[in-house]
Amino acid sequence: MDSFIAGIDLLARWDVLAALLIGSIGGVLVGAMPGVGAAVAIAIALPVTFSLEPIVGLTLLLGIYGSSMFGGAIPAILVNTPGTPVNALTTYDGYPMTKRGESRRALSLAYSSSFYGAVLSIGALMLLAPVLAKVAPMFGAREIFLAALLGIVLVVVTHRGQVLPAAILACLGIFLSTIGIEPSAYTQRFTFGQPWLQSGIDLIVVVLGLFAVSQALVLLMSKDKPIVLPKVDKIGFFTQMRELWVYKRIATVASTFGVICGMIPGVGEFMSQFMSYSYAQRTSKTPELFGKGNPEGIVASEAANNSVPAAAMIPLLALGIPGEELTAMMLAVFYVHNVVPGPRLFAEQMDFIYALYISLFLLNVIVVAFLFFATRTMMKVMLIPNRFLGIMILTFSLIGVYTLRNSLTDVAIASAFGFFGFILKRLELPTSPVILGIVLGKLMEDRLRTAMARVREPLDFIDRPIAFVLFLMIVVAIVGQVWTVMKARRATGKGASNG
Repeated sequence: MDSFIAGIDLLARWDVLAALLIGSIGGVLVGAMPGVGAAVAIAIALPVTFSLEPIVGLTLLLGIYGSSMFGGAIPAILVNTPGTPVNALTTYDGYPMTKRGESRRALSLAYSSSFYGAVLSIGALMLLAPVLAKVAPMFGAREIFLAALLGIVLVVVTHRGQVLPAAILACLGIFLSTIGIEPSAYTQRFTFGQPWLQSGIDLIVVVLGLFAVSQALVLLMSKDKPIVLPKVDKIGFFTQMRELWVYKRIATVASTFGVICGMIPGVGEFMSQFMSYSYAQRTSKTPELFGKGNPEGIVASEAANNSVPAAAMIPLLALGIPGEELTAMMLAVFYVHNVVPGPRLFAEQMDFIYALYISLFLLNVIVVAFLFFATRTMMKVMLIPNRFLGIMILTFSLIGVYTLRNSLTDVAIASAFGFFGFILKRLELPTSPVILGIVLGKLMEDRLRTAMARVREPLDFIDRPIAFVLFLMIVVAIVGQVWTVMKARRATGKGASNG
């Protein structure tokens, strides 16, 4: 209880509350702009947070992260264009409801189920905090190395149909993390005699290039689509929260999937949405209506994706292991301020942890209150031309890169990664494995060096219970992926022979 009260005191400052308000409303705005999304907004905001205190910077980023999916539901439902990638499933049933003249009801269900999922996940995580504080110190160097390796493996295998490209991109990220001066012997690695490579490739430069610059290029190359905004009546919060009660079973199960998937590195919103939507369809009395405007589909999708952000902070805070690119960006804020996520953070700074959870709850309250009064105004951001957005994103991202170290070399590197990210997006290949490879690669190298001092035989690496369980999970994930590929090839072979 003392830590909880201390967390409230930590938040009760004007700069923290201002950051929370700006991040929450700003996240809704960028989420409602198709083609922008939280990743681009967080990438642009990162350089700004380095000059702020950790709690202020993280509150700003959490506001953007947790609220962008609220805003992303607006274009997904009204114009059949998801504001963020994780709102794609919302279009299946949201847009058909709009065509039936039920846009108000669809938006209300999206907001209320998102709020329900977020609050449920935050409540669950706050109850789990004492347990996590006890478990976290049990993770030594070997366990953290294996957990990071598991994160890499899960990031790769969850990219169904793109496992090989995801693995290559993750290995590229790990390689990029090795460039520069080696930390133990102070030898140069992969610098090729170039002084500008001795300090390594900065994570923020890569993030801004892969996400912000590349998305700016995509927007600049795209044509504006004519958008006709439907009429939406004023949305009443309490009325629609009562309607959500009809779908409380689906909302609760979807939120549970979101919490579980959020806590597992490399899984995140897409898997939780798929599981929730499939569950809702299997257990529905009218499964034939899914994809044609079934409210249960909206509830399942929005409750699942909005219950992930709070849960995704667990591996980041307890182990220093980000689950996806957004939490990897937040990890950079910790590193800049010399705040080391991991077991000691849970053991010694529970007030900081509780402050982050309370801010997650407050941002959802702010966002829901804002949207239930300002949805009709928010709809107008969908009319902003793509090329104007592209120019603004490109300008802010390059300014942000330059202000990091006042280096034109960083601008050139970000531009190169922006062009590389543009190619990946045109080929519909994932960019997140590169970022996670950079972050987890450095973590894996540091922990492996520490762990090897106590390892005499290979089995010594997994002679502790947690290490052994993590090793088994890695083996199961790899064997499961191999089995899936072999099964698919056998099915393809049988189909070809029958043909």
